[in-house]
Amino acid sequence: MGEAHIFAIGLALAALAGVRVYLTVFGVGLAGLMGWVDLPQALQVTQSPWVLGTAGVLAVVEFFADKIPGVDSGWDLLHTLLRVPVGAFLAAAALSPDGHLGAGALATGAGAALVTHLLKSGSRAMINASPEPVSNWTASLGEDTVTLGGLALAFSHPWLALALVVGLVASVFAGMAWLANRLVRGIIRSQGTQRTS
Repeated sequence: MGEAHIFAIGLALAALAGVRVYLTVFGVGLAGLMGWVDLPQALQVTQSPWVLGTAGVLAVVEFFADKIPGVDSGWDLLHTLLRVPVGAFLAAAALSPDGHLGAGALATGAGAALVTHLLKSGSRAMINASPEPVSNWTASLGEDTVTLGGLALAFSHPWLALALVVGLVASVFAGMAWLANRLVRGIIRSQGTQRTS
């Protein structure tokens, strides 16, 4: 594998960790344990039964917590402290042939995880402000699907996985802009109605 190929894997894993951290760690560990991929030395810790078991249980908890409006935003707030460092670790560990985690790779992974985390948590906060709960479930299931698809592609087609993540970020950003516009118009309309009555 070339350096650019490995860089794409690390960046894709970091970005996915910003959306679903436990599912990403579980997927990486399971892929290594089952022999689907040969993990770099620093990522082999994810194959540990303790890491796999903990990440698997927490992935199931996150799956359900993320479907409940309000709880999902609290979960996101709490996980700001976890998603970014795990994303940094995954990117640096993927780029490390000898187990040494480089500062540049850590910073790049942290940045990718932070961007996807902020977009995810920001969009969820805006969706929770809308009156119907269907969009919350749709967004959550979409995030689950993208994470699973991204993990499946990360090791076999990392550039495609990275493109999927970038596409998701762009579509979420566009969706947030559209929703913010709608919310602002609704607020302005309601204030105009209150003044006339």
